[in-house]
Amino acid sequence: VGPGQLPASNAVMLRAMLAALPCDIIDMGIVGDDLDALSHAFRAAAQADIVVTTGGASVGDHDLVKPALVAAGGSVDFWKIAMRPGKPLICGTLGQAAFLGLPGNPVSAYVTATLFLLPLVRHMAGSRDPLPKEVVAHAGAAIPATGTRAEYVRASMENGIATPLVFQDSAATLALSQANCLIHRTPQSPAIVAGDPVTILPLPA
Repeated sequence: VGPGQLPASNAVMLRAMLAALPCDIIDMGIVGDDLDALSHAFRAAAQADIVVTTGGASVGDHDLVKPALVAAGGSVDFWKIAMRPGKPLICGTLGQAAFLGLPGNPVSAYVTATLFLLPLVRHMAGSRDPLPKEVVAHAGAAIPATGTRAEYVRASMENGIATPLVFQDSAATLALSQANCLIHRTPQSPAIVAGDPVTILPLPA
């Protein structure tokens, strides 16, 4: 990767996450931050059951996924959700396809794919129980209070003890690779200390 470039890891990650599910993946590659190019790509993808993008879903000058979706004849059902990581998620439709615009930061893309994309694929494949299963564990360290958003804290769990990892930045892929669960903290949750019960979402090995 040279100066001014970023590794395109999200497509590889999503392909691995979807590998165990009954779906065929069509990778349309990287589309530039150009309204016309994105709209053209969306029109070409509209025959799929689900159209997924990563990146371009926030509020910067080059975040063009939402206007490009509308320009291609799609619609936005909701944009931005009260969770961390993963706030700038876009959910909508594109022709007969469901549309999910995932955030570009890899941890945000992973968490939103876990909570939204994988259940959607399971549901469309006929599952009667598509949502991820949460269980109760105990915190291995203190966790501060949450604000107005739900938080999914990357953690390592062993023998029923879930210990938050040090690096929680949405670009910290090393910490994500070390996590085997997410601690789910609802909005306005009080601070907790080690040993308190926590709700966790186990992650696949």
